[in-house]
Amino acid sequence: MPPGRTTRLKVRLTQAERQTLEAWQRAHTIPAARARRGRILLLVEAGVPITEVAQTVGISRRFVYKWVARFQARGLQGLEDLPRPGPWHTRRRPPR
Repeated sequence: MPPGRTTRLKVRLTQAERQTLEAWQRAHTIPAARARRGRILLLVEAGVPITEVAQTVGISRRFVYKWVARFQARGLQGLEDLPRPGPWHTRRRPPR
């Protein structure tokens, strides 16, 4: 594959964050989406072009930027799913 454009998007991981994200890549008990988000950050930190990161992970470039921005704003906690709005997620039906 020809080299892609360079990007100004940079991620700096601490050693602890890097170890956590690498552990997510090997884990079998975490959601696949969280492992995918960790892979995005590891690839961006390694200097892989955004287009190539998106193709490797199987998402659009827009979502690469989204997850990097959430990580930069909230750290590893930003990679978790946010609660969904709506009645199915906020209340439970009484048991029958």
